[in-house]
This record gives sequence, structure tokens and C-alpha cells, in this order.
Amino acid sequence: MAKSKAPAIQEIEKQLKQKKILPVYYLFGEDTYLVESIVDAIEKAVQPFIASDFDKETVYAENQSYASIIGLASTFPFGSEKKLIIVKQAEKLKEKKEKTEKTEKKEIVNYFQSPADFTVLVFIHDGTITNPTSDPYKTLASESYLFEAKELKGKSLIDWLISTVEKKGKTISYENAQMLTDISGENRNTLESQLEKIFIYVGDNKEITIDSIRGLSTSLKQYTIFDLQNAIGKKNKSAALKVAFNLLKNGMEPIQIIAMLNKYFTSLARLNELSSTNTNEFQVAKIMGTHPFYLKDYHSARRIYSDKHLADAFSALLKADLSIKTTSLDDYTLISVLIAEIIPD
Repeated sequence: MAKSKAPAIQEIEKQLKQKKILPVYYLFGEDTYLVESIVDAIEKAVQPFIASDFDKETVYAENQSYASIIGLASTFPFGSEKKLIIVKQAEKLKEKKEKTEKTEKKEIVNYFQSPADFTVLVFIHDGTITNPTSDPYKTLASESYLFEAKELKGKSLIDWLISTVEKKGKTISYENAQMLTDISGENRNTLESQLEKIFIYVGDNKEITIDSIRGLSTSLKQYTIFDLQNAIGKKNKSAALKVAFNLLKNGMEPIQIIAMLNKYFTSLARLNELSSTNTNEFQVAKIMGTHPFYLKDYHSARRIYSDKHLADAFSALLKADLSIKTTSLDDYTLISVLIAEIIPD
């Protein structure tokens, strides 16, 4: 797959703030949350130029062709200054049978090179583009209409989370934001949903603390990945299974559980080395990628898990990861086997 050199979709936000509206936007990438947010921003920017609902239309590409999209975009508005057309699942655009693909692609390329000034045409392409150097993507890129939504990871995701909280008039520390991403995963739709619950839970309190994050999980009778780590750290198999099943029931994927447990055991393996230095506990927690609140549980677990036990745990995690890719085991059986191998009878 050729690498895309399309600018980040966040560039659109900057342009809109400068009152710059493009005639064509082709949005693609893995971050569906960001794509949806940008489409909303484009709609709000175009809305003042639309006087009739007839000049605002959303279509699905699987029911359209290049020619039909050109036809929609080239038709004058009913009475508005501009019209807005949103094309979803743009990767499914088809060619009319009476025309060749080459002919239709040439027509859409021609449109992108000279688009109607009264139309704002927004394409939403699910996922990545397999061949970004081919047309129409090549032309879209050359005309600066192609934008990629890359998923935020690590520090960038946590920074976004902190910024989102601040926009709501509240604060959250970096460590607590990291803990929330560990609990909820890195999907921003899920994170935003969790934040909305937390905002209601904390009420007028300005700070989102570790107690409010843990308190929400308790009030909803939901366990977190930290509860699973704690049960496994104590080698309490029945508790670990109970928590794991609750996590699966509430939508956590097995691959996410495996990834978080791999991170957990990697941290346990490093704990003795880090603790033997002059590094303070706060820094140790930061290096290990956990919250200082849970560090005492790590120390307790490390006294229970010998180096050999850690090696066995890593072997079980690798086996579970391979099982996801090579077998048809259901989620509950797969995680049950994993926990049984980490905590044998």
C-alpha cells in the first residue's frame, strides 16, 4: 500500500476559522470520530449560505455513480447561495454501465479541477485509500481537497482528552486522563461517551479525580481493566474471571484485554529494577505507564509473581494473541483459557 501524503484533517478546522470554505472535501482515514466532527464543522460553516433544505443533501455512494455525483454538484441551488452535498461511503462509488470506468473517472477528475463555486461537495471515505497515487485521489491531492484522519495515539490522545475536558469547564490531570484511556480504550467515541457520564457524576465539581473515575465505574456496576489486573495480581482466579466476563459483557474486546495485560506484566517485570534506583514512586509510576494510586498493587503483585511466573504469563498472552488470529474460539472461552494459564490451579 502506498503511503498517503494527504494533510491532516485538522487543517480543515484552521481553514474554517479563517472563513475559507473549499468546494470539495475528500475525507478518509481510521479516525471516524474526527471525520464526523469535521463534517459537522463544515455543515455549520456552510449553513449561513443555505436558505432551503432542498440545498442540503446526503447520499450513499453505493447507490450513486461518478456521473450522478457530478450531476448533483453541477445543478444550481434552489434559492440558496450555496448547496451542500455529503457523499457517504465514497469508496463504493460505481461507474455507469454505459460508460467505461476510465471515461467516468476522467469526468470526475475534470470536475475536481474546475468545481462549481456554488456547491460544497463532501466525500466521506471509510478507512484508508489503497492506492492514493491513482486518480481521482491524485487530482484531489494536487487540488488540496484530500484530507486524512489519523487515529490519535498515546500522548496525542491524552492531550485531546485533557483539552476536551477543559472545553467543558473542568480539569483532569495527565495521569488521570491516561488512566481513563486505559480503562475505556483509545476509541474517541467511547471516551467521549465516558466523559459525558463522568460530567454528570461529578456535577458542579471542577476536577475529574481518580475517585470520580472509579466512583462512576462502581455506580454503574462495571469493572475496569485495573480491577482485572488487581485480581490477577493477587492470583485470585474466580475474581479475575468475574471481572473479565464483566469487561467482555460491557464491550471490551479480547485483544484490548490481552494488550493491557501484556502492558501490566511488562511493568511488573521492570518494577524491581526501577525501584532499586533513586527514582521516586511518582516517576516509577509514570515510566511504567500506570497511575501512582495503583503502584502499591504492583509491588504486592511482584512479590507474588516470580520471574518464572512472569515468563509463563507472557507465554500465555502470546498464545492467546495467536488464538485470536488462528482459531474460532469465542471471546469468553479464549479469555477463560488465558486466565487459567496465567493462574494455574
